Amino acid sequence: MLTYEGAVEWIHSRLRLGIKPGLQRMEHLLKELGQPHKTLKTIHIGGTNGKGSTVTYIRNVLEECGYTVGTFTSPYFEVFNERISTNGQPISDEKLTLLVERIKPIAEKMESSEWGAPSEFEIITAMSFVYFAEIDKVDFVLYEVGLGGRLDSTNIITPLLSIITSIGMDHMSFLGNTLAEIASEKAGIIKERVPVVSGVLQKGACAVIKQKAEEMESEVYQLGEAFFADRQSLLKTGEHFFYESSSQATTFEISMIGTHQIYNAAVAIKALEILQEIGQINCSQKEIKAGLMRAYWPGRMEKVSENPEVYMDGAHNPEGVKALVQTLKERFQHKKITVLFSALKDKQLKPMIEELEEAVDCIGFTSFQFPRVASSEELYHLSTHKKKINILEWESFIEDKLLLMDENEVLFITGSLYFLSEVKPVLMKKLENSRKNK
Repeated sequence: MLTYEGAVEWIHSRLRLGIKPGLQRMEHLLKELGQPHKTLKTIHIGGTNGKGSTVTYIRNVLEECGYTVGTFTSPYFEVFNERISTNGQPISDEKLTLLVERIKPIAEKMESSEWGAPSEFEIITAMSFVYFAEIDKVDFVLYEVGLGGRLDSTNIITPLLSIITSIGMDHMSFLGNTLAEIASEKAGIIKERVPVVSGVLQKGACAVIKQKAEEMESEVYQLGEAFFADRQSLLKTGEHFFYESSSQATTFEISMIGTHQIYNAAVAIKALEILQEIGQINCSQKEIKAGLMRAYWPGRMEKVSENPEVYMDGAHNPEGVKALVQTLKERFQHKKITVLFSALKDKQLKPMIEELEEAVDCIGFTSFQFPRVASSEELYHLSTHKKKINILEWESFIEDKLLLMDENEVLFITGSLYFLSEVKPVLMKKLENSRKNK
């Protein structure tokens, strides 16, 4: 009998196999498991940025309408189990362990097969199919693509609807060096006669998606063509925006901040409209508005403290940093901004740092325990900011910063989501202690 710790350790041991694009192993693994994915009603969400936020908008609305919703997301932010969740509640340790006990012998047998052993991500994807189909049955599952789309293990599904949130320069060693090449990989999730909602903004990338959809005889609903979204006003803790499509013209409010979140929410609204039109859901306007307002996604412009003012944002690629900088300029131009930044070596570090430097008063660079992480020195030397700091101990830096900040200062902790997930529990404890000491 496996323990939970042993189960998670076994899953992580598959990391040694690396990223293994292709669907042959998934096909064989799922055949051995009885094809659980074929019984599920799924929505497939791909894109460079905005996947997690779009998932949470759709999930919260569907919950508000009375549906039970499974989500498969990555990476995890606070606990490993959250990658497989029902109505926002992560799979229990016991059920995760049971799933590993079921899949482990099949996976190990595959090591000597023509397909080879499944990777960590393939194992977790397969676990989610069994979980939602057999153990914790749900009305819908929202599947977030892990990497790319065409060869991602989640691409084994035939969804009710495909969504592509954005295209940007990330994971180029796997997906290609141009926006068109990356768009082609993302468009690989488009299935025959399955409608597609696109929040992609670049013309060239849009053309690639439309071409693929035409080949698959799938209708594309493009942001800026089939539906529109424009900010009406900045809310203290969110956005107020106007949304228009062939079905409606009305305003909505969300609690997440940033122009990019308006676009993510608009993509979610359009997806919900299509699900209504094809008879899969029945949601009122009141429920849609309530669900959107309730939606929250950790580590995405997340305000973790009011006084001192501290935010966490997983801006881990150039497009993510651009969105963060735009938000800083829109909302924090009268504040003194300090950024604490850490990232992985395989990211476009120089463009990200240059973009950040435009909008901040002080920028600190640090590192953390993770494979492929960039050192603080490496990041520091890429910066030309007048007030840059090489931070060897981020815990001490945060502790001191929280004590010294005045009401006109704001601290942003950003970069790798893996960094944010390591920082958050420590930060929350320090904030709690500083409140007690006041």
